[in-house]
Amino acid sequence: ALARRSAASQRQTAELTRTMAQAGTATAADVAKAMGQASSTEADIPTLEASYAEAVHRLSVLTGRSPAALSERLKRGAPIPAPRLPIPTGIPADILLARPDVRMAERQYAQYTAKIGQAEAARYPSVSLTGDISTSAYKLGDLGKNSSIGWSFGPTLSVPVFNAGQLKAAVEVAQAQRDQYFIAYRSSVLSALEDVENALVLLSQERIRIGKLASSAKSYGEAARIEGTLFKAGETSLLDVLDAQRSLYSAEDSLLQSRVLLATNYIALNKALGGGWDGVVDTTTPEIIDVKTGPRLVSKAVVQ
Repeated sequence: ALARRSAASQRQTAELTRTMAQAGTATAADVAKAMGQASSTEADIPTLEASYAEAVHRLSVLTGRSPAALSERLKRGAPIPAPRLPIPTGIPADILLARPDVRMAERQYAQYTAKIGQAEAARYPSVSLTGDISTSAYKLGDLGKNSSIGWSFGPTLSVPVFNAGQLKAAVEVAQAQRDQYFIAYRSSVLSALEDVENALVLLSQERIRIGKLASSAKSYGEAARIEGTLFKAGETSLLDVLDAQRSLYSAEDSLLQSRVLLATNYIALNKALGGGWDGVVDTTTPEIIDVKTGPRLVSKAVVQ
């Protein structure tokens, strides 16, 4: 939209310069310069259109649709989203547990901590109660008549004597694995804190930058308006007008990019805090339903 608006303004300047050249107050070189700057700005539009189309296609595929599925829905224009919530000054550590990587690291640490107790218990004697009953007969009707029934019942004691060293080594291995996953868990927490702090700093500084860029764009806009008025009155050169228009276009483009970056940093902060998609995912209907689950012959398709 910015490129189209700037190109239209520059095209108007070029037409005005052409009219002034016909009246003898401008030269053919001035007309060529004005036309060249307008065409240069218009040349940015196809590149921006292609980038926009690629983004729409990527969003469609990421949501499990065909590349052109969201084209109609996203044709409605809207301002660049700006975060309205105040920037938090501190993040409680327990919020980071919402992050999948931190939760996975914590569960792995807990899993290998429990394995130490399992390995330690294997080093000590174990007692189990066992029972057995058996019978023999030539046919089913002879059960209880011409059959013999035997049974046994009693405790069984298992004492690890000859493999005690091996079991002790197993405990040490489990402890080493526990320590390894504890370090991984601590590293994931520190990485999460780093992501949050970086996102907070970038978000705060980008807000300051947006204010400066907005002031810059406003000043360049006023300069372009004044230069245009002076050019119509014949009190300034076309070069000054074109330079003011280029500066305005660059300042407004930087402001737009900064607004995009602010929204991106806000998303990065939510991602660092473990936030994410809060929509409802329908898992009741599978993607593929096979109604013929039994054995069947493979039929050969004839292609014509």
